[in-house]
Amino acid sequence: MPLIRGGQFVDDPFFFVPDGKAYPDEKGAIVTLARFQGEKETLFARGLPVGVRLASSENPQVLKADLPRIAAVVLEFPRFRDGRPFSWARMLRTRFAFKGEIRATGDFLYDQLASMARTGFDAFEVRQDFALDDFRRALAEMTNVYQPSADGRRTIRDLRAG
Repeated sequence: MPLIRGGQFVDDPFFFVPDGKAYPDEKGAIVTLARFQGEKETLFARGLPVGVRLASSENPQVLKADLPRIAAVVLEFPRFRDGRPFSWARMLRTRFAFKGEIRATGDFLYDQLASMARTGFDAFEVRQDFALDDFRRALAEMTNVYQPSADGRRTIRDLRAG
């Protein structure tokens, strides 16, 4: 899948490595939470970036102690109406001060992109036919916001209060 980061299509610095498959030699590996928990020291010993893919039901709290060594957390949207990855992204950014990549994958909609960016997502796996202009337009559509989030933007209430 194409990857958008920093408003541009970029080459993915990771391979997703399914459980039971060998790690690549030339790129970082993204693995499931179960595999990470069982093989994390082996993963870190490779000297390449490590990413962990979480299903929407998997709370990133379990990664808290390892976050300083993790380069990316991939949050999966199994269907667009499952909002748990929004909460997980915000938790990673605000409670755990995670500075690495938070990547969205799965079934999310154009209309959700601005909120995703506000909650902490900074990389997006998109469909093959997704246009970069659509991504940029989605991020620019929301000029004022009602809810505080991980991006620190002033809310409409803050603006009204002066």
